[in-house]
Amino acid sequence: MGDSRRTVLDAVKTLGDHLRELRCASLYETEPLHVTDQRRFINTVVAGFYGEHRPESARELLSIIHKIEGSFGRNRAAERRWGERTLDIDILLFGSLMINEKDIVIPHPRLIERRFVLQPLLEILPEAVIPGTGLPYQSICDDLPDQGLKCLAAAVC
Repeated sequence: MGDSRRTVLDAVKTLGDHLRELRCASLYETEPLHVTDQRRFINTVVAGFYGEHRPESARELLSIIHKIEGSFGRNRAAERRWGERTLDIDILLFGSLMINEKDIVIPHPRLIERRFVLQPLLEILPEAVIPGTGLPYQSICDDLPDQGLKCLAAAVC
């Protein structure tokens, strides 16, 4: 909702205040995947270092992310699932850490279904593999449909 492109770029800058050695992928426009009666989405992926590779650090980062989303007007209680929102930031990977709990799942459980996430992820982490398996994300991405992915701009940071 709103000026999605500006929101994503500003959110990347804000994340840069919390992540060391920030790297950014290109900015992409994509078709909505589940709820199709809405505008196209703007997506990117960033990578950086935060804390140690421990569940406590991942939870702390998630708390920071929720605050950032709120500062951009996100109201989870008022949203429909997979519907319009001002900003949605997910933790896709946290080093090789694997967490599967009610409030946090890492790697992101739908990462392997989403070319609009995998393609930008692979721009900045081309050798990324599924933790615990060693299966390259690139081979999964290659097998996914196009999903309406359109590159809007080169790396955003």
